[in-house]
Amino acid sequence: QVQLVETGGGLVQAGGSLRLSCAASGRTSSMYAMGWFRQAPGKERELVARITIRADMTGYVDSVKGRFTISRDNAGNTVYLRMNSLKPEDTAVYYCAAGSTWTDFRYWGRGTQVTVSS
Repeated sequence: QVQLVETGGGLVQAGGSLRLSCAASGRTSSMYAMGWFRQAPGKERELVARITIRADMTGYVDSVKGRFTISRDNAGNTVYLRMNSLKPEDTAVYYCAAGSTWTDFRYWGRGTQVTVSS
């Protein structure tokens, strides 16, 4: 099992920045990739960004390219999501996830709220 804890959410004005952190513990040796998902009220959950534990590959949804950056610490157990130029449509609960493949995210954090005011 892998446990994930997110921190760093909050309220920010449009155009502002936030950095989310996700600390992983447990069987982290089984992880291949970590990612950030978000879910806004009334909408489906979407994959925002992901990164391999080796940090040799990243991926972003089109709507955040050029504004968000995913990274991880040297140990590979903490992943960050730097969010710049935030927009009201970025408002959502952001979830950290981890998995043993690029697409299979089976471990989830509880989520952290990000609210962007206009």
